[in-house]
Amino acid sequence: MTQTPQRRMAELVRHQDPLCLPPGATVQEACTAMHARKVGAVLVTEGRALKGIFTGRDVIACMARGLDPARTLLGQVMTAAPATLPPEAPAMEALRILDDGGFRHLPVCRGGEVVGVVSRYDFRHQEHRRLDEETGFFEVLR
Repeated sequence: MTQTPQRRMAELVRHQDPLCLPPGATVQEACTAMHARKVGAVLVTEGRALKGIFTGRDVIACMARGLDPARTLLGQVMTAAPATLPPEAPAMEALRILDDGGFRHLPVCRGGEVVGVVSRYDFRHQEHRRLDEETGFFEVLR
């Protein structure tokens, strides 16, 4: 059986224009932009430099804490210095990081600057199947 070549992160993000906002943007502005773009994450940037990520899960945490979305800044509630991968990294590596970290979005950066962002839904069935096989293999070793 022939093995399918692994996709690289660059292939997944090549046509992207990721949603980026500065740390001084409010949670309300982020939510409005996420809703308009139908995305689940905002990359928090200064210029193109990644400072953090703000996701739907962070919105829930803000509301649970009773924070005012019109006054709360992304820089106050974002996940600072999130895990990232370069565009040259294999897609399987990204899926492993997402699975191990229990999160849904992973920024793709080159030299600290944003290139794109992937979510676990961006991966093909074959990549999910391979991760399931690897996970099952390592469970047997425990």
